[in-house]
Amino acid sequence: MPEKTGPRAAAQPPLAPMPDDWQRALAIVAHPDDLEYGAAAAIAEWTAAGREVSYLLVTRGEAGIDGLAPAECATIREAEQRAGAALVGVTTVEFLDHHDGVIEAGTRLRRDLCAAVRRHRPELLITLNHHDTWDGAHWNTPDHRVVGRAVLDAAGDAGNRWIFPELTAGEGKLAPWKGVRWVAVAGSPHPTHAVEVGPGIDPAIDSLAAHGAYIKGLGGAEQDPHAYARAFIEPMLRAGGERHRGRPATLFQLYPH
Repeated sequence: MPEKTGPRAAAQPPLAPMPDDWQRALAIVAHPDDLEYGAAAAIAEWTAAGREVSYLLVTRGEAGIDGLAPAECATIREAEQRAGAALVGVTTVEFLDHHDGVIEAGTRLRRDLCAAVRRHRPELLITLNHHDTWDGAHWNTPDHRVVGRAVLDAAGDAGNRWIFPELTAGEGKLAPWKGVRWVAVAGSPHPTHAVEVGPGIDPAIDSLAAHGAYIKGLGGAEQDPHAYARAFIEPMLRAGGERHRGRPATLFQLYPH
């Protein structure tokens, strides 16, 4: 989304390095492209180091391109998401069927995310900014706010067998998972941790550029997706680096669990 801006660098406390003593992560966001606008450079470096990262998209982004009908848009954006994920080493990409733009907070969403966490059994959950604004200036969308908060809740829901007990019954039963150790929020206006990035930058740019139909929908058919992606990603990572040792960095707000 074009309103996603980099974090402010001035007059901020030092950031801690992200924990690296984990092997498996699950990234849960509302739309195709949400991870490419914030976390992809770090994800590229994590997968290159042998860690496993899976993606779960709550919608198929069907309301994201004004000139395309939702059914056609969903097919295109799902394909773009799978292509973008592969460029940063992510091969498992799943989609739920909540409606883009009108995701509802409540037990249905919590149950779906709880089930996903129990299936994937991650140590680290990753999501996108759940706060009201981007960088204290631009109003965040309802989908981002709702999904981010639900991911924070899912870390606890997944470990409690008495929340959504139906998930533990039947042929496809999912045992409780108490192994989530952190939830990392990308794009937060209140970052606490940083991941220094270098080799992950170009794959992250390619990953965002893979959303070519979406990017052209933002700026017109003449817009070059790679130029757009580089112009967004590189300044964002430099701004993150100003908060963390002067090197390009992806920033997260980390919630221990």
